[in-house]
Amino acid sequence: MGDVTMNIWRGDPEGGEFVEYVVPEVEGEVVLDVVHRIQAGPAPDLACRWNCKAGKCGSCSAEINGLPRLMCMTRMDELPPDEAVTVAPMRTFPIIRDLVTDVSFNYTMARQVPPLAPRQPEADGTYRMQQVDVERGQEFRKCIECFMCQNVCHVIRDHEDNKPNYAGPRLFIRYMELESHPLDTNDRRALLRERMGIGLCNITKCCTEVCPEHIKITDNAIIPLKERVVDGAYDPIAWLGRKILRRTRRSAAEAAADAPAVTAPTLEDEAEAAAQAAEA
Repeated sequence: MGDVTMNIWRGDPEGGEFVEYVVPEVEGEVVLDVVHRIQAGPAPDLACRWNCKAGKCGSCSAEINGLPRLMCMTRMDELPPDEAVTVAPMRTFPIIRDLVTDVSFNYTMARQVPPLAPRQPEADGTYRMQQVDVERGQEFRKCIECFMCQNVCHVIRDHEDNKPNYAGPRLFIRYMELESHPLDTNDRRALLRERMGIGLCNITKCCTEVCPEHIKITDNAIIPLKERVVDGAYDPIAWLGRKILRRTRRSAAEAAADAPAVTAPTLEDEAEAAAQAAEA
């Protein structure tokens, strides 16, 4: 067994650089194991985020040799031998320190998702669902919130100004889970179109490719959501049906009325609302 060379990004919001560490090679290790040995040895102040070390918490996301991966699930013997391993923080999110990034954007957008609004139960007080409807949502619940899909999405990776109006792949699967739920009565199509930026996604499938849980984000969530939004806005048959039945589509504000950011705003929510009111 020889040595392994790790080029790890070290720095803070003011800037940083890659620092080389050479440690003895140990059979069977993953990248996170090597990072821990570096923390225990030459760089005790190295910051990285991790929790379960089993690929289920999503905490240890990083860019390894330029590709978003979980450090705890990336085996050293799967990487090119005799080459330095580069470990960098996720580029889309602001740096806190070293490999730790500020992913609070994702939680801000999550608070804007209107929860399930179930219809009234049937006469016997129960709900009935088809098994296919149950299975449809199970795929999306596998998400471990590693946010690697958000990291590779060029809509926010390359355009910081899109973040306030773009939910991103991780939240789109949540919207699809709700929109496809047979008991849900809310209609989030206008919300997705006007505030969540579903139209900005050009379905490159980069989010699907990096998902460690193999969720088909593009095919099973984003494309069906786009179809629903287009049908709701432009389908002439739906338009005629609304005219005949004298129904109106639910607006973005109406759809979002039950979202946590509206019903229980945080101090940050209130400050943002005050700033928007002042600008208006």
